[in-house]
Parts: sequence; C-alpha cells; structure tokens
Amino acid sequence: MSYPAPAQPSARTGIAGVRGTPNVVQPDPFGRHTLGRQLVIRVTALVALAALLITIATALATRQVLMSQLDRQLDAVTARVRDPVNTFPGPAQGPDSGLLRPGQPIGTLAVLYDVDGNAQDGGRLTERGATGERGARVTALPDGAISQLAGVPTDGTKSSITLAELGHYRVVGFKLVSGSATVGTLVVGVPLSQVDDTILELVALAAVFSLLVIAGTVFAARSLVVRSLRPLNRLAATAQQVSQLKLDRGEVALAVRVPPQDANPDSEVGRVGQALNHMLNNVEEALAARQASETKVRQFVADASHELRNPLAAIRGYAELTRRDREKIPTDAAYAMSRVESEAERMSKLVEDMLLLARLDSGPDLDLQPCDLSEIVINAVSDARATGPDHVWQLNLPQYPVVAQGDQHRLYQVMINLLANARTHTPPGTKVHTGVSVDGTEAVLTVTDNGPGIPPEVSGRVFQRFARGDASRMRAPDAATGGSTGLGLAIVAAVVDAHHGTVSVSSQPGHTQFIVRLPLAQLSAAPYAGPGPEMRAPH
Repeated sequence: MSYPAPAQPSARTGIAGVRGTPNVVQPDPFGRHTLGRQLVIRVTALVALAALLITIATALATRQVLMSQLDRQLDAVTARVRDPVNTFPGPAQGPDSGLLRPGQPIGTLAVLYDVDGNAQDGGRLTERGATGERGARVTALPDGAISQLAGVPTDGTKSSITLAELGHYRVVGFKLVSGSATVGTLVVGVPLSQVDDTILELVALAAVFSLLVIAGTVFAARSLVVRSLRPLNRLAATAQQVSQLKLDRGEVALAVRVPPQDANPDSEVGRVGQALNHMLNNVEEALAARQASETKVRQFVADASHELRNPLAAIRGYAELTRRDREKIPTDAAYAMSRVESEAERMSKLVEDMLLLARLDSGPDLDLQPCDLSEIVINAVSDARATGPDHVWQLNLPQYPVVAQGDQHRLYQVMINLLANARTHTPPGTKVHTGVSVDGTEAVLTVTDNGPGIPPEVSGRVFQRFARGDASRMRAPDAATGGSTGLGLAIVAAVVDAHHGTVSVSSQPGHTQFIVRLPLAQLSAAPYAGPGPEMRAPH
C-alpha cells in the first residue's frame, strides 16, 4: 500500500508563528454595526430632514407671497372690470362687450350672470387671436368653465379652482346691485399658471440643491467621523492587543498603554483611555504578584522534591535490606516492610513527577532535535506490552517516517504516560490502539481504548494535577509504580504545551481517545522499514 508524500510545512512556521506578537485586526471604520457608519447615516438623515423641511417651508412661504401678489392683482383687475358694469348692461353683446379691455393681464377672465344664473356676457383675454394677428383680444369661455364659474361664491371671497380646458385659476365673485335690488353676479379670475410654475421650479431647484448638499454631507461626514474617531480607534486597538495576550501563566509584560494624547481626561475618549491605563497598571501589578507567588511555589516544590529524594532513597534502601532476613522476622513485620518499600517507591515516583512539573512550569529545558515519532511510539508500546500483558495492544504506523522537532525523551514520556493511563484505568482484556498520522503540518498521535470511558464531568479536568476518574474507569494496581500518582496526564499536557502542541480527549462508554498534535519538523516520503502495522501482546 502506497501513501502520497505529505506537504512540507512552511519555513515560516515555528515558535514565532505559534506564540508571536498578537495581530491587531483593523476593522472597516464604516462596516456594518460600526459607530462610524451609524454616525454618517444619522448625520446624513438629519441633514436630509433639515433640507426637506427647509424646502417645504420655502415653497410654502414663496407660494404665500406669490398668492398675496396675485390676490392684489386680482383686486386691481376686479376694480377695472366692475367699473363698466355699475349698471346692468342688458342683453349679452358678445366677447367684445367691454368687460375685458387691453391692459389687463393675459388670461384674465370675466363672466356676467343674471339673477337666474344665466351667463349674459363673458370671455378670456388672450395674447393672440385665432387668425394669428398680434395683440390681445377677448375669446369666448368654454361652456364647462362657464358652468363651473356659476358656482363660485359671490361674497367677495377669493378661491382657487381648476377650470375645464383652462387650467388653474384664482377667482372672486360679486353681486351686482342696482338700487336695492340684485340684478346679477360678476365672476373675475386670473390664471395661477405662473404661480404653479414658479413653485414647481423652486421645488425642483431645492431638490437638486438638497441632493447635492446630502451628497456633500456624506463625504464631509465620513472625513469628519474618521478624524473624530481616530482616538477611539486607537483606544480599541490597544484594548484588542491586550486582549490577545496570554495572561494565564508565565511572566507577562504589559508594555502596551494608551498614548497620552488619548488619555486626556478633558474628553470622553480621554477618560476611557485614562481608565484603561489605570486598569492595565493594576492588572500588571496583579500579574507580577501572581508570577512572584507562582515562582515561590515552584521553587518550594522543586526544593522539597529534591530534598525528599535522598531520604526516600535511604528508606527504600533499608527496606530492601530487610528482604535478606525476612524469613527470620515475624510475618506481620515482613508484610509491613514490604508495604514500606512499595509506598516508598510510589512516593519516589510522585516526587519525580512533581519535580518534573516544577521544572516544566519554570521554563522547560528541552533538547529539541528532529525525532522520529514512529520509533518513539514503537518503543512505548513495546514497554506497555511488557508491563500490561493482560491488555491487547495494537499499533498503526504510516509507511513513511513522521519527524517532529522535539525532545525525544520527553515525547517518549508522553506516550508512556498515555499508555499507562489506559492500562491503569481499564480492565484486563481492553484493546488499546496507538496510531501515528499526519494532518497538514502537524503530527497526530492517538491512544484509543474500548474501556468504560470517562464521565463528562471528569473529562474536562483530566489534565489537571491530581485529577482522577475513579468513579468511571477501573483502577488497577500498577506493579511498576505502586499505583497512579494523579500527575501522569498533567505531565502530558505540560510537555506537549512546551513543544507548542495540543492534547485533547474525547470519551464515551466503549471509546476513549487521547489526541496529541505536534508541529512537524520535516517529512520524508521514503518507506518506513519498521514493524508491521499491528502488534499484539500475547494473551
């Protein structure tokens, strides 16, 4: 079976790529839901509303002024029309009867009605006659317009009306009185076309100017908002940069601060910047105190573990000496000494694990070299098979070497601890499958068993120190170490993290899998000349 050659990792991938300086993403200042976009939209809407109100107010005021002028013109026309009819003229004499005379505005109309509402005389002053001769003349009104004008109030009130075939007019009606008797009514009107055209042109010009003002407002507001929000954006960039720092462990230097010009308490943004700087100062002091405390604890654990090694070695030595004469001492004493030796050995293992964790916490001193993970896994599975012959050990390897940049001894310890965890917490006969594969630029190590699984409330803290899942997974006595110290998986997590990798676990009844991901150093497509894809312990 052949495998394609995996892709080579980028030369830029390394520690800096994993733990580099946080990248601050600069968002679009006018992206969706941003303050800049909302400000531009609101300012533009406010200007548009103001332009609309100004346009409406201007149009109404202009119309009012023009209508006042037209009403005065209508009064003048009415005075000139009424003068020749102070006495009822009698029967109609046609359009040239004298109601309308040259000198009045073009389009002026006048209609004379008798007491029964019948038109006696009427016409409209036009600029050009029907035959095309120059000069104003009076033309007859359409019948529809005469009928409409008959309904105009005759109390001297001015009103606007749209006449059939003539258009929009401003009209006024009067009663004609001879002595004490009403002898008829007179209706006079002047066209509103000039007023309507003027208002329409005014609204059109105002609309054009308003659109230009709104467009200019958009560009001006964008520029103004960008300039005004620069301090706030710098403040957000500082906060984002701080939020991406690793603050959970180790020594942290919070050298990032808001610039002095953005921390001026005279402005709203400056007060926020000043508060952020105070908060960062407090956080830096708290982190420094935490680091000092952690350093003291690590140093204490390392010193205590180191000092305990010698007395524990002496206890184990004296306990081993009693083996020579145990048949001469009472049975209870011999059993007690064997337990002393066993517990001393387990305590020695615990001290070694605590010392290792203390060293890893204070800064791992790793011998990083290209190492073949397949070889490490083979050796670890072989040792596990010898230690736990009552389990079924399976191994799956690729046909090419999987090389990672790491400390071979520490990675071997990772595999030993994972296999020991599977052996210790699963019953005899459990299948433990170990695999090596490549996923992109990462090497993947898996340890899977079909044991009882880890409860959900425990799986989230299995990599914590002294975390145990006794309620779910069986605990078998460890012949090599005298029992689990509860630090095996914590050491796995610390070593993998020191290699800039990750470790995770997924578990359900009948399937528990630990996955270790490590950055690759180099890959080779050459076939791997090692053991077969599966190894089984005799059972």
